Amino acid sequence: MPNTSSAKKALRSSQRKRVFNLQRKKKIVDALKNLKKAIKNGEGNLSQFLGKVYSALDKAAKSNFIPKKRADRKKSRLAKMIAKLGDNKTSQ
Repeated sequence: MPNTSSAKKALRSSQRKRVFNLQRKKKIVDALKNLKKAIKNGEGNLSQFLGKVYSALDKAAKSNFIPKKRADRKKSRLAKMIAKLGDNKTSQ
């Protein structure tokens, strides 16, 4: 347990931030899960799922939950994966 008043305040602050960080993480994980499920089921309109993932990653980067470059890298890799799936569907 914290002893000083500033340590007590820091504990309260970190507990509040933890709640928001868990919400951010859940949104990212859920959006990715929905995108992967849509890919597995072969749904045609993946852009709406990809948009939700982009939004969740951008908001997480904006609030410094994850670094901006990590969000950009994940978005790039997802876009490349979706493009590759599109090429495979047209070639079959």
